[in-house]
Amino acid sequence: MSESGESASEETSNTMVDRVHGGRPMLWFLVEGNRVLVAALMLAVSYTILVVLGTFGPGSISKLFDPAPIASTFTPTIIGIIMGVTLVLTFNQFVLAEELGPVGDQRERMVGAMEFRRDTEDAVDRTTSPPEPSAFLRGLVEATGNRAAELIDALESDPDLDEAVREDVREYAEGIAADAERVAADLEGKQFGRFEVVKAALEYNYSWKIYIGNRVRNRHEEALPDTIDERLEELLEVLGFFGPAREHFKTLYFRWEIITLSRSLAYLALPALAVSAYMILVFEVGDVAGVIAGFDQGLLFVGLAFAVGVMPFAIFLSYILRVVTVAKWTLAIGPFILRETDRGEDIGWE
Repeated sequence: MSESGESASEETSNTMVDRVHGGRPMLWFLVEGNRVLVAALMLAVSYTILVVLGTFGPGSISKLFDPAPIASTFTPTIIGIIMGVTLVLTFNQFVLAEELGPVGDQRERMVGAMEFRRDTEDAVDRTTSPPEPSAFLRGLVEATGNRAAELIDALESDPDLDEAVREDVREYAEGIAADAERVAADLEGKQFGRFEVVKAALEYNYSWKIYIGNRVRNRHEEALPDTIDERLEELLEVLGFFGPAREHFKTLYFRWEIITLSRSLAYLALPALAVSAYMILVFEVGDVAGVIAGFDQGLLFVGLAFAVGVMPFAIFLSYILRVVTVAKWTLAIGPFILRETDRGEDIGWE
């Protein structure tokens, strides 16, 4: 049975948009969208809810003319901004702690990285691997496509092979070759630090490919000639290198994101604090009395000031949402699939 035939669940689809419940809009909100735009969307929704409830919900707009509610709202906002930024910057130091280790630790990291590069170069029959993450991952993906093509050639050159076995292995190899071409094109020219590199790596569902490859191989173990079995083993070997490489670059990207988040909060903290302090020390609702399109101007202004005050929190949520979502999608490494929808009666011990 082919890879597509095995993967009846949408969660094992080759593309992320097909694996995410909610489709393209949810994928954009969770990981693809610019984090500033996502934060702005969350603030806009919060602002709209506040204005609508303040206008049509139970209660009286006259409470705004009492300074106590405004002070009680923006005082915790100031405290939250100071504490939140301090905590994020402290957490940032833990993230960078590994970069500040002694020379022995740094040398061990260097040796491990060089050994992995050499092993990968041997597996893909290359003498030198590229230094850029996108080019490195692209080379691995293209190598799986090449191994799949070699497997197809080996199938075609063996006239004695059982036709059912040939069809099963060919469909598996053709699926990998086609998917490798698509993901390799997505990785071409991508710059690390932007989510596109991690996104393209996530598109390559290597765990499912390893599982199906092992299953196909074991199912036809007695019928596969040595030449075809070796080609299939080489394909699975290269797929096995993709997992650690993706996890390494994903970890580096998480650090990059947290550093970017810390810098963004440093930029936004003082403006948010200034607006919150203004609302407590100077602002009076009577100065903006009036109605615009049926909405009280005081409510609109206070809601806008509140949105500005919690802007650092919205930025924090937007970045953490992407990090934890990617972390959840990649908790397991190798041929392990954690999503419950991937389970079925045909997935088990054989």
